[in-house]
Amino acid sequence: MKLQVSNLNSHYGPAHILYDVGLEVGAGEVVALLGRNGAGKSTTFRSIVGLVPQRAGTVVFDGEDVSTLPTYEIVRRGLGYVPEDRRIFNQLTVEENFMVGRQAPRAGVATWSPEQLYVLFPNLGEMRKRPGGQMSGGEQQMLTIGRTLMGNPSLVLLDEPSEGLAPKIVEQMADAILTMKKQGLSIVISEQNLHFAKLISDRAYIIEKGRIRFSGTMADLEANPEIRDAYLAV
Repeated sequence: MKLQVSNLNSHYGPAHILYDVGLEVGAGEVVALLGRNGAGKSTTFRSIVGLVPQRAGTVVFDGEDVSTLPTYEIVRRGLGYVPEDRRIFNQLTVEENFMVGRQAPRAGVATWSPEQLYVLFPNLGEMRKRPGGQMSGGEQQMLTIGRTLMGNPSLVLLDEPSEGLAPKIVEQMADAILTMKKQGLSIVISEQNLHFAKLISDRAYIIEKGRIRFSGTMADLEANPEIRDAYLAV
């Protein structure tokens, strides 16, 4: 198992946000963490990578308990994180943003180069010298994913990768994620967009008010309209 999370509880001050969250991700698998806005998806990701100080529980990545490690140590072990707010360097060019994320190759893991990323995201190949702050939201999303891939991760957490993107860019994003999967990457996406999740995911978890309410294959979810209506309908 690539990632195992169990009994994850997280707080922001006195507010208890996550309640005994558990999930698993296998090698080369795409897993969706679904839920409405505010359900706890982003907090789950931030807790896994150690960005929520008030957290308890167990996070095992590649067989190692990383629950108490600082974020930079978790990332150095090959767990990539793409935050919802992207956090690109606005003054740096596409190429320079990529170089910021560069890490050494890892045994048994796909190694990414800028040229490979320009194939994965052709839009970026046409603007290599453009500052990140002069790009559209979709292009910035591609850029932050590319920067994360330059760290040669074996698993990536993608927080709301389709949010706010034009339909054509959403299609390109889905194709890119499937290509990443073919390279052997394990991927977890947090999403509100069930249609997008169905295009790329093998399995899904649904989170609501900080608790996991469903776990199963996408076919299982498709066969349970009452679950979708209860936890995903707007």
